[in-house]
Amino acid sequence: MNASTIALVFAVLAIVVDFVVRVLALIFVPRNRRPQTATAWLLAIFFLPYIGILLFLLLGSRRLPRGRRKKQAEINARIMDVTEGLDLVTKDDPAPHWLEPIVELNRHLGAMPLVGGNSATLQPNYALSLAAMTDAVGNARKYVHAEFYILAFDSTSAPFFAALEAAVKRGLPVRVLLDHVASLRSPHYHRTIRELKRIGVDWHLMLPLQPLRGKWRRPDLRNHRKILVLDGIVAFTGSQNFIDASYNKRSNKRRGLQWKDLMVRFEGPIVAGINALFVTDWYSETNDLILRETELTATENDGDRDLDAQVVPSGPGFDGENNLRLFNSLLYAAQERIILTSPYFVPDESMLYAITTAAQSGLDVQLFVSEIGDQGLVYHAQRSYYEELLRAGVRIWLYKKPIVLHAKHFTVDDQVAVIGSSNMDMRSFSLNFEISVMVRGRRFVNQMRELEQSYRENSRELTLEEWLVRPWPSRVLDNVARLTAAVQ
Repeated sequence: MNASTIALVFAVLAIVVDFVVRVLALIFVPRNRRPQTATAWLLAIFFLPYIGILLFLLLGSRRLPRGRRKKQAEINARIMDVTEGLDLVTKDDPAPHWLEPIVELNRHLGAMPLVGGNSATLQPNYALSLAAMTDAVGNARKYVHAEFYILAFDSTSAPFFAALEAAVKRGLPVRVLLDHVASLRSPHYHRTIRELKRIGVDWHLMLPLQPLRGKWRRPDLRNHRKILVLDGIVAFTGSQNFIDASYNKRSNKRRGLQWKDLMVRFEGPIVAGINALFVTDWYSETNDLILRETELTATENDGDRDLDAQVVPSGPGFDGENNLRLFNSLLYAAQERIILTSPYFVPDESMLYAITTAAQSGLDVQLFVSEIGDQGLVYHAQRSYYEELLRAGVRIWLYKKPIVLHAKHFTVDDQVAVIGSSNMDMRSFSLNFEISVMVRGRRFVNQMRELEQSYRENSRELTLEEWLVRPWPSRVLDNVARLTAAVQ
């Protein structure tokens, strides 16, 4: 066989393989995926067949190993058992009629009940929030559970590490979890690990990506939760990582970027629900199941604890997208007003329809996002939604640079607020482990309204007229980035 014949055979084989790859992609890629996600993957495979297939094999499935999903189901079953019939919900301020089915949905998805007799204190100041969490560790008497997407040892967080060390010296169990890849990408990672080892806490990496040690999974899955629990009495959760407000990155410092977050301090039965998420993640990473710390029990309502609250966990460990289902249910239930805050706003089609439907129905719908972005692709993907939102009647507020508004929450009417670690983007819905806490109580929502007003005073409103005259290269970049956001 001469060289030209061999070349012809290889050419024919290449064409056949390319054709087979495309046909198989049409069969397998759309299975159990959103149409927009499947379309994005198919575009990648059709334009770059071999690279696209490799990326799909690496990133195409968000499912965790069977053993990890089994652990999640085991914890959920226990929570359902120990909370069966638990009824602590506030009776003197009846809930709106639309809330009960949403509570039941959350219970079905994430196992946690709605419990009353809680208090919640907003912590919107970055430095004061870190100080409050540090002080709480100093007052702990039974145990300390700390779980953060990013935990870094730097000059800002040094007092917190000192408080952890003091708790260890008092003989307390101090358990610490931090996301492997997120913390590894942050400055001072190795310094942080050395400090954790030195002070003697029991620490572990979440979702470790260590193939040489047999720890492999889809590499872009993250545990994005931020949780601190003390003694089962006090808990903090929200959007804030334990790191300097600049994230210690030279590019951020050069641009003057500073993060603005919201943490909430909870007391009451809801603390056990928040702690149950820590216990679940601890069990997943260590095989150590600390069951006694998952109990939810009734407590006396002392008058200051007048809030009903429900923890809604979400992430690849669950079959459904719990946070997205919660958010959409509340968006469709709203009767008067919806105020959304998200640093990374890249909704899927269902959420976009829910938001625009509410605005077109005459509800007051407002969205707070940052004027400046720290992640280029996400920032431009987010901007691609502005025109549709503005045309529907959504008011968009751009928090003034150089502050990155990193808080994640929304309020519905004067009844309900949701706070936590979840962004309103497809990554948080599908790939990240998140915590959301739904809180019912007019007093708390009024406090959230005051916080939203403070955002408004530090923002400028984006108008449709302004948006329509932006430069065309920016429009192209926004739309291309929107396509990449769906490749999950």
